[in-house]
Amino acid sequence: MAKFADERYEAALSDLRKAKKLAPRSSAVRELLGLSAYRSGRWEEALREVRAFRRIAGDLTHMPVEMDCLRALGRSEDVAKTWQRMKGHDVPAAVGNEARVVYASFLLDEGRPRDAWSVTKPGRLVASPGPGELRRWYVAARAALEAGDPDAAARIVAALDAHDVDFEGVDELRSSLS
Repeated sequence: MAKFADERYEAALSDLRKAKKLAPRSSAVRELLGLSAYRSGRWEEALREVRAFRRIAGDLTHMPVEMDCLRALGRSEDVAKTWQRMKGHDVPAAVGNEARVVYASFLLDEGRPRDAWSVTKPGRLVASPGPGELRRWYVAARAALEAGDPDAAARIVAALDAHDVDFEGVDELRSSLS
């Protein structure tokens, strides 16, 4: 799907909705429709479609997207339930890191920085982290700072700086540490 590949998610929605009518059991269609809706901020539709993808494909890859949709919809109990359900499965590291990022961000929103820290704290800051690990480190640094541990936050920010990350909010985090 060219529109999806070009990151024109809103434009892709119309074509994907038509494709869904033609092939409602297609996991690929449901996946792209869910992700396009997610990227367009259409939380209810995104949640419905990524859940349909999970049921059809038996694939847990987008459970972090489910959690983020639930978070955006203000469904706190369901975010926690989805996190608990996901923890019970063996998922690839990238999916696990993304789930930790979403859940810890939810916990920070809820004013629970110590819990967010326990979800995201890195065991060690590896030399060649992937993008998901870097996002996890960022949220861990935020959690450490909000939990009252600026030294841990500073160590993590220094590790992020060594990898030239440019996440939204990193500059604000650096400023808070100064």
